[in-house]
Amino acid sequence: MSRIPRDPSERPAKGTGKKIGRAAKAAPAAGNETIIHGAVPPREVLLRFIAENPQQASKREIAKAFGLKGDARAELKDLLRSLEEDGLVEKKRKSLVRPGALPPVTVLDITIRDVDGDLIGRPAEWLDDDGVAPAVLIRQSTVAKSKGKVPVGGLGDRVLAKIFPSKDRGGPAYTARIIKVLDKRKDAVLGVFRPTPGGGGRLMPIDKRGEEVLVDPDFTGDARDGDLVEVHLARIGRYGLPRAQVQNVIGSVASEKAISMIAIHAHGIPHVFPERVLDEAEAAKPATMAHREDWRSLPLITIDPADAKDHDDAVYAEPDPSPDNPGGVIVTVAIADVSWYVRPKSALDLEALKRGNSVYFPDRVVPMLPERISNDLCSLKEGVDRPALAVRMRFSKEGRKAGHTFHRIMMRSAAKLSYQQAQAAIDGAPDDKTGPILEPILKPLWEAYRILTRGRERRQPLELDVPERKIILKPDGTVDRVFVPERLDAHRLIEEMMIQANVAAAETLEQKRQALIYRVHDQPSLAKQEGLREFLATLDIALAKGGNMRANHFNGILAKADGKPYETMVNEMVLRSQSQAIYSPENIGHFGLNLMRYAHFTSPIRRYADLIVHRALVAALGLGDGGITPQEEGALDDIAAEISTFERRAMAAERDTVDRLIAHHLNARVGEEFDGRVSGVTRAGLFVTLPAYGADGFIPISTLGRDYYIYDEAHQALSGEKSGLGYRLGDPVRVKLAEAVPLAGALRFEMMSEGRKMPTAMRSFHKAGRRERPNARKRPGTRALRGRR
Repeated sequence: MSRIPRDPSERPAKGTGKKIGRAAKAAPAAGNETIIHGAVPPREVLLRFIAENPQQASKREIAKAFGLKGDARAELKDLLRSLEEDGLVEKKRKSLVRPGALPPVTVLDITIRDVDGDLIGRPAEWLDDDGVAPAVLIRQSTVAKSKGKVPVGGLGDRVLAKIFPSKDRGGPAYTARIIKVLDKRKDAVLGVFRPTPGGGGRLMPIDKRGEEVLVDPDFTGDARDGDLVEVHLARIGRYGLPRAQVQNVIGSVASEKAISMIAIHAHGIPHVFPERVLDEAEAAKPATMAHREDWRSLPLITIDPADAKDHDDAVYAEPDPSPDNPGGVIVTVAIADVSWYVRPKSALDLEALKRGNSVYFPDRVVPMLPERISNDLCSLKEGVDRPALAVRMRFSKEGRKAGHTFHRIMMRSAAKLSYQQAQAAIDGAPDDKTGPILEPILKPLWEAYRILTRGRERRQPLELDVPERKIILKPDGTVDRVFVPERLDAHRLIEEMMIQANVAAAETLEQKRQALIYRVHDQPSLAKQEGLREFLATLDIALAKGGNMRANHFNGILAKADGKPYETMVNEMVLRSQSQAIYSPENIGHFGLNLMRYAHFTSPIRRYADLIVHRALVAALGLGDGGITPQEEGALDDIAAEISTFERRAMAAERDTVDRLIAHHLNARVGEEFDGRVSGVTRAGLFVTLPAYGADGFIPISTLGRDYYIYDEAHQALSGEKSGLGYRLGDPVRVKLAEAVPLAGALRFEMMSEGRKMPTAMRSFHKAGRRERPNARKRPGTRALRGRR
């Protein structure tokens, strides 16, 4: 498998490189090169030396460090000129630096936390014209300074920091140690203002773990009942609630329809386009035929959700006429050519990178691009000329891909269909629109899908069945209903064709040795595998040991649980064992899809990663303007880390909004009983999901009963020490809604089901554990947890 080599500057040496011995230590990580004193070093070693020594990277210093004289100096000069022409180094004053390199000491603004909770900063001033400021992982110092104080930063702080090349191949390219905190943030808190009699008010938390804050009468500002406000904590006494001062009124959340604004502001999602971005979008002109093939006669169609406003993919299929491929098909996927309109370094581009992706809420969409681009010029509207990047793929009758080609085209969609509309036509109920295209367009698409399915079955991707619930709102913004949309073959058809297009994009860029951003999904960690193995052993299901897991291993587990009482429980545990997919310029494959190479290409209107892949294809295949630039290529590590973080931010915001909407919906039903399912087991209690609503709530262990409950991690259960009754992951239960906190999206339940008899093996395990811990009832931190007496 060919692979784009990773930037060698991400594998820093420990030394400065001033001596050949130290420079040689840097070589092995880049390929075990042998560095000979007096000989010009390999490009990778030279690039790493420049990255790690930005203040000592003049031609003279480099020659001195590697002991170069005479002809070797002339050879070095030619090599450095070649690196400059390739955009891999650039001159700053008298030294050479890597594009986008940070100086050894930099002022950073700490802006976000990553998925592990570590702080991420960016240069306070970024003057490079590519507009992409590198992300920096903040390492908090643990060594006290001479005065006994250790500088500690937090979100919103501006700090002076020492910069180091990162050794972590999966994160930002730099780490930093704080030298000094220049500007300490004030304690800003978001909440909803509620007035109190006599003046003043309280700030109701919007976080499940938040607490109320008092606002004195003199510090309410312009806040009104139901306003989402930002406050600064004014003082905190030893007793009572914290007190605060209103600093900013964001807007009213009196209506549930505005509930998504809480998540937008709480997660810091940009949602207002700057004027310059809107002006640039309005000034955009329709694409021309320059560097394009005319495919307007090809009857490509779009198949999307019924309420979709932007259409970024269209499909067409036909039998392969080649005698070398009997029974084969040609599948064409055309994707909106966003790269034509959104050029590197433009205002549209910088704003799209800042957002990373579109964010979808039940009542609104926060788009990555303005409507003029996303819903108009780039949307593949029916009967309208639109620019696109298309891939034409040939498959054998067994579903094996025989080849593919990319094209920059002008297309005209022959029809805009919904999933339900297309499926109904195939199932024998065509309407006025689908009737005329059933035979020439829809049936060949379904035949191609059947062929692609054979390839999918042979590939055996992970087949987790995780239902996706959809919330329908009433006109006033309240919840009308929650349901699980039916999964149709029309959905699977589009999904499989998009997967194949994404694979083709990654393969083409690798063949052209063009840097790109992959969509990667690592296999489960050994620790998660071991936890799953212990759990499955309690069900007499074996999971083989070893690090070389494949997706079909998990499919075998799911098949063994199919139709059994513990089917849901096993699906939950397999899902929890999986790693999270991320974006990365280094390929490790996609475990879940069981693919060696995979890149997001099919949704450039709503994902920045896809836009990068489009630009890479344009540049690698010589398809005209709008290709990726050397500056972008040099920043792919930071871009990948950034958009991975923004993707998680969007997911969290969407989840929080759904939780708040459901809590609003159920607030009037406190005291009622519901059917639920145990979705999580912890030492502190049980998480329960209400399948009818997609809502999650918590049952504290103290409310479960009069018994002592023991947490059994292997069995994912809480069981009573004396009664032997308990609750296990996946168990159906009856619960009462005890409390709803709509603004925080929190629900608390009381258990109404008695619990089931735990297996004898579990009870024996518990008794053995109790003998080993005779004081478990009194000693905190053990797994024996006391319930209510």
